Amino acid sequence: MRIDAHHHLWDLTRRHQPWMDGPWADPIRRGYALPDLTPHLAAHRVDGTVLVQSSSSYEETAELLAVAAGEGPVAGVVGWAGLTDPALAEALAALPAGLVGIRHQVQDEPDPDWLTRPEVLRGLGVLADAGLVYDLLVTPRELPAARAAVRALPGLSFVLDHAGKPAVARRDWQPWADALTSLAELPNVTCKLSGLVTEADWDAWRPQQILPYARHVLDAFGPDRVMFGSDWPVCTLAADYDDVLALAESATGRLTEAERAAVFGGTAGRVYGIKGQGGGG
Repeated sequence: MRIDAHHHLWDLTRRHQPWMDGPWADPIRRGYALPDLTPHLAAHRVDGTVLVQSSSSYEETAELLAVAAGEGPVAGVVGWAGLTDPALAEALAALPAGLVGIRHQVQDEPDPDWLTRPEVLRGLGVLADAGLVYDLLVTPRELPAARAAVRALPGLSFVLDHAGKPAVARRDWQPWADALTSLAELPNVTCKLSGLVTEADWDAWRPQQILPYARHVLDAFGPDRVMFGSDWPVCTLAADYDDVLALAESATGRLTEAERAAVFGGTAGRVYGIKGQGGGG
């Protein structure tokens, strides 16, 4: 099964996306629905997807789960929930089927150590008890706290989104590279090979500028702990779906067929518990 482990959908007539906070977002400041994505999936024989939250809202999470419950390729939803909510367990239990994980925009928290706060760690423990995965949306600033949280909760499966968002446009290597290697030492975390084009210069990036970052991810985690994600439609700020997939295929070109199968489906299927194709499977 070939899986795109990270994409978004949103309807701006229903809900404002606060992260679209400037003219830079104008090219994607419109609604995106599943029929906009499915031609790209069909063109590349992608069988299933993981649909990821883009706003901090239980309402949005319920809407995404409704999409997953219908016909189509969405095989699981990474939604949002309030990790510091004392009633988190009850809130999760009230959500429809199809939820495979939770994510919060940790990169937007003023406190770089937000993930290590006692109330946040308690919430992460609730996710572990519920059998859910936690997606880490962090930058290099928050990677040390992310490692501390991953280490503190060995029973929870974590997924690092967008390789921890290295500053590719500035060609910064450290402290990202060492922090990523350190995080990868912990067995309960995997990493998405996603989002790197939008960390590069949107108008002038070249594969040779991004590939060292992608290959470091593969070296640090190993192919069986890396999963491909398009980050569509955010990726279209810098590249179309074809280009993003081609970049990932280039990064994995040195791998064996079995290792590539892990990156392009096996890892995501195992981590998120995806057993079937779409339709809330």
